[in-house]
Amino acid sequence: MKTIGLLGGMSWESTAEYYRLLNELTRERLGGLHSARCVLYSVDFAEIERLQVEGRWEEAGAVLASAAGSLEAAGADLLLICTNTMHKVADQVAAAVGIPLLHLADTTAAAVRAAGLRRVGLLGTAFTMEQDFYRDRLAAHGLDVLVPTPESRAVVHRVIYEELCQGIVRAQSRLAYQEVIAELAAAGAEGVILGCTEIELLIAPEHSTLPVFATTRLHAEAAVSAALK
Repeated sequence: MKTIGLLGGMSWESTAEYYRLLNELTRERLGGLHSARCVLYSVDFAEIERLQVEGRWEEAGAVLASAAGSLEAAGADLLLICTNTMHKVADQVAAAVGIPLLHLADTTAAAVRAAGLRRVGLLGTAFTMEQDFYRDRLAAHGLDVLVPTPESRAVVHRVIYEELCQGIVRAQSRLAYQEVIAELAAAGAEGVILGCTEIELLIAPEHSTLPVFATTRLHAEAAVSAALK
């Protein structure tokens, strides 16, 4: 098995899910006591979040690029950025290493297309929902991407940073997300992308009237498949 490099800590709550999923999926495929070969570089999310808010994306990209280099030096054969939002600097990170970066939006789009869907709603941070780096990547795969209303986007973003990234999961917030999903369905969405790795801590398939595409799990599945080729 190849070694998977995890660029995590954004937040560590979802990075812990990555670690769990990678090991569970490896055990399912190989059986017995097998677990995933992986190395993790976990950044301080407070530093990254400050750069996000201040729009200093190139500086944030430099931090992640340096960390990616450390993962490569530690023996990683492929690289995962364990957050949707920071795929805004994916090209900068990929350029800093000589190992392949498995882009989260590509793995998600492939799953949506495999399900026979084309028009999907996107939930995530305000950066992911409102900027074009993620939506355009999905659109390049032939998807029509819908985002919530400004008011709903504010709710989704607040819950991610003030609750989920801090390990807080509230039933009231789940209901709020379900209302946003219902709005997307009414607008014509055939499915919904949980485009922030923390959202899976709050929304499971049974909580949605639309098919959900859980980006953390999809990314982990693609990583294990790539590592076992």
